[in-house]
Amino acid sequence: MTHAASRPTLAHLPLPLLAMPMGLGGVGLAWRQAHALLGAPAAIGEALLLLTALVWIGVVALQVARLLHHPESVIEEIGHPVRVSFAAAPTIGLMILAAAAFPHAPGLGAALWSIAVAVHLLVAMLLLRRVLSGRGDPAMIAPPLLIPLVGNILAPVFGVAMGFHHMSWMMFGIGLLLWLAVLPLLLYRLFAGPALPLPLVPSLVILVAPPAVGAVAVAALTGTPFGPALALAGVALLLVAVLLAMAGEIARIPFGMAWWGTTFPSAAFAIMLMTLRFPPWLCWPALAFATLLTGWVTWRTALAARAGAFYRPE
Repeated sequence: MTHAASRPTLAHLPLPLLAMPMGLGGVGLAWRQAHALLGAPAAIGEALLLLTALVWIGVVALQVARLLHHPESVIEEIGHPVRVSFAAAPTIGLMILAAAAFPHAPGLGAALWSIAVAVHLLVAMLLLRRVLSGRGDPAMIAPPLLIPLVGNILAPVFGVAMGFHHMSWMMFGIGLLLWLAVLPLLLYRLFAGPALPLPLVPSLVILVAPPAVGAVAVAALTGTPFGPALALAGVALLLVAVLLAMAGEIARIPFGMAWWGTTFPSAAFAIMLMTLRFPPWLCWPALAFATLLTGWVTWRTALAARAGAFYRPE
């Protein structure tokens, strides 16, 4: 009986694996931006975006198979106050794939963006309904909560170029409101406790994503990299400085799925620096850091997968 219970199975596949395409795709888009603004080779970004598409299909297919064969395990994980936030990660990954496809197939890119936005709004609405109906949990107040609630800010970054101007403004408004609502709760928890569990500490880097992505979104919406975009960039820079001061503490945390929460924000920060025309001596190190970090997290994930860690209870 014990041997059967410990047998590798899809039932234990962690939901946070769905964040993989966010990190890989974010770095791919950063390299595409580096090609446009800094003269980097185009092939790097396009290759990473192709890899992102393959990974997105793979992790989503695995979770669908898990849902079909072990629905009770998915329902249990959706009920987890922190892990539920990763249910919105595939829609953000799909937004990135829409941006990846748009230069090559505009119709496909616009269609993927529309689907991603609709599903992301649905997930955010269901999560917000859960909170407002009194079924929330104080443990939900953790950095991953920003994924479903503030992912709306990402939509305008791509939507404006696709012609979705009005919808992009509305998505930005929703994302901004939810970010301003969630951020004080996160800061209060970090100040007053309870402290984040150690495996979640790397996810603090997610705090950088909303202002960094917001700065790029404002630049896209207004057509200028100055004014409000720089104001949000200032917030992102402050948070990065604080996190750099904490780098030693974060680096001591053993590898886990929460490390994927560091990849997309790092890429978003590099994209922000390039979009707002910060000097190359800042842009290149940020891009290199995001690339190396994502590469390391991907490598550690591959080692864990090879060891069967994702098919056994944590």
